[in-house]
Amino acid sequence: MTGEARPLRADAQRNRARVLEAAEVVLARDGLSASMRTIAQHAGVGLGTIYRHFPTQEALYQAVIIDRMQRLIAEADALLAADDPGAAFFEYFTRIVENATQKKTLADVLAEADIDPKAGMADISRDMRDVIEKLLIRAQKAGAVRQDLHMPELLALLAATCMAAERNQWSDELRTRTLSILFDGLRSHH
Repeated sequence: MTGEARPLRADAQRNRARVLEAAEVVLARDGLSASMRTIAQHAGVGLGTIYRHFPTQEALYQAVIIDRMQRLIAEADALLAADDPGAAFFEYFTRIVENATQKKTLADVLAEADIDPKAGMADISRDMRDVIEKLLIRAQKAGAVRQDLHMPELLALLAATCMAAERNQWSDELRTRTLSILFDGLRSHH
């Protein structure tokens, strides 16, 4: 037997996905008081199933963050095929900011538990940067986004916007208005 993990059976994959989904909901609702038993009940699986996939609560929380990031990356991959590269770029920026607002509770829970939300995230972060850069290049080639916008500025704007939305729990209306103004500055003005 090599050190490689065997792929999970289909039912095990479904159980793992249900556990991650349940954990995200229960953690957002209950914070650190969320028990593995409550998460198992919410997922409709036994406690043993959770511990087979996630030996500790920290491992489960980490997996929730990674799963959320992988879903965001998958959304970006899908947007790379969109007919309108400009709309795809701005839609993805919006999704990331929406996600930051929703993620705040989870980030607070992880911080309280002394879990670094960025641990084990190097590959995910690289994948996220890569896909954002592809969306940016497509939007620039289509003339939808200004040519002098480069990744360092884009990532700074994205991080600042996410941080503000997360810390201040922006309403949908405030997020829409703020992004509209920001996007005006990012658009190509021929």
